[in-house]
Amino acid sequence: EEQQLRELIRTAGSAQELLQLSRGNALSSNLAALAIARLARLSGEQRLDTQSLRGDPRFQQLLGTLDAQISQVWNSALLQVLRSLPALGLARGGRQVRSVEQEVLWRLRRLPLHQLVQLAEQLAGQGHQGLLLPEVLRKLELRWTELEDTRTVVTLMAKVGHLSPALMERLEDKALELAEQFDPDELRRVALALALQQRRCVPLLRALSYHLLQKPAELPLPVLTDLLFAFSKLSFQQPQVLHRLALELQPHLGSLSPAQVSRCARSFASLRWLSRPLAEAMAQYCLDNAQELSITQLCGILVSFARLNFQPSSSEEFFSMIHERLQGQEQQLDVHLLTDVVWSLCVLQQPQHPHLRQVLSPEFQARLRGDSSLRAQSSWLKLLHINATARLEAPGYEGPFLPPELLGGDGDRDRDKDKEKATPLQRWLREALPGALGGHDLVRYNVSTVYGWDIDAEAVLDSDNKPLPVRDFSAPHLSHSEGTKPLPPGARRVAVLRWELPQFSSRGRELLGRGSLARRHLRAAGFLLAEVS
Repeated sequence: EEQQLRELIRTAGSAQELLQLSRGNALSSNLAALAIARLARLSGEQRLDTQSLRGDPRFQQLLGTLDAQISQVWNSALLQVLRSLPALGLARGGRQVRSVEQEVLWRLRRLPLHQLVQLAEQLAGQGHQGLLLPEVLRKLELRWTELEDTRTVVTLMAKVGHLSPALMERLEDKALELAEQFDPDELRRVALALALQQRRCVPLLRALSYHLLQKPAELPLPVLTDLLFAFSKLSFQQPQVLHRLALELQPHLGSLSPAQVSRCARSFASLRWLSRPLAEAMAQYCLDNAQELSITQLCGILVSFARLNFQPSSSEEFFSMIHERLQGQEQQLDVHLLTDVVWSLCVLQQPQHPHLRQVLSPEFQARLRGDSSLRAQSSWLKLLHINATARLEAPGYEGPFLPPELLGGDGDRDRDKDKEKATPLQRWLREALPGALGGHDLVRYNVSTVYGWDIDAEAVLDSDNKPLPVRDFSAPHLSHSEGTKPLPPGARRVAVLRWELPQFSSRGRELLGRGSLARRHLRAAGFLLAEVS
């Protein structure tokens, strides 16, 4: 009879069939639990009125049967009821729900691991508030060594890990152990979980990268895009992986949406990785889909190209399209985004006078004043670079320019606190240069110029390459010059620049748009450059 009733509950096609079964005393508490779970499923599928169901005396009888003998309900049925009661509209703080939660709480130690995992996933998905979820997480922390299958580990990392840092650490250890068994989609989900939780677990990321490279088949598009996003979010650069992602992403580019293309471009830019064939394909995508791309998406791709110092082969056509789309749209752009766009055009040597006038105007500066965020600080620095471009690289541009009080240019900042913050390379320069040049007065350190670029060290050499006292001469690159004498005929200023370059990039200096702009500005200002990295 029990089996027959269970089969009737399983095959019931309407709420009325289920409620009819509650008449009489034939149903056990376990069958009542199964009936409630089935009722919740039918109400979701058939969009039933849960309020009328809750008011039905037969439903109340099911709840009474469940509550009277709840200790006899099987674990699987109890977990189904825990999920079903809120779905039927019963208040989470109500007596019936609290009774079920309390019974589950008492049984936690005896639950099989797979049911504990299922319960954690269920509660996390419901945004559960109360004592049950923390207890479930604690039990998982204690039993993490029992985890053996990759699906469970990946699911917990993706759906529960953010709720318990201690559990997430255990899951990372287990994922490292099982990394060889992950399929491409599981590799994707683990990397995405780390990225969304901002957990830069380098050993695990290296293992994921290694095993990803061992997968012979072509990776699915969601794996490509999500891995690229995750690695950029975590600033994790692995050259072989990035090469493979770029290589396999290129054939799919035409099927991506404008938002996806823009996101991929930003990800590669943040990782400072340039795949020229892919970048060329992105530029062509912009030309082919110019009207489908929003102005924000187009700007994102432009800024990415500038950060990588990438000039498309169809440069003239590409930038004509950019200028055409920007015309009349500048006022709609966020002040920081517009600054980024004009800065990018400066990096790529494509600024137009109207753009320079717009961002260097007093009205535009007023929009930035009063904002102390990191984004605003970055925008002010880029305005200095744009101002330098206007002075050094824009023939015929007559203004406006930034006022002197905004230009910085502190000159020698050789103070104790700067020495404390110095990198090993900077400390080596401080020790080596005076000896090589012949005295401390022949070199100036940590020079902050009016162009927005900091020079690690500066010296002046005469026409015979002999060092001269650097502070005796006028310095147009500083806001306040210590000396007044002009440079002797044939004398040159030398700027020592230190670059922090990605180790994996053999073309690091050329890839960085910021570095390219700094070199051009300093050379235009009359400096010889000595670069160290």
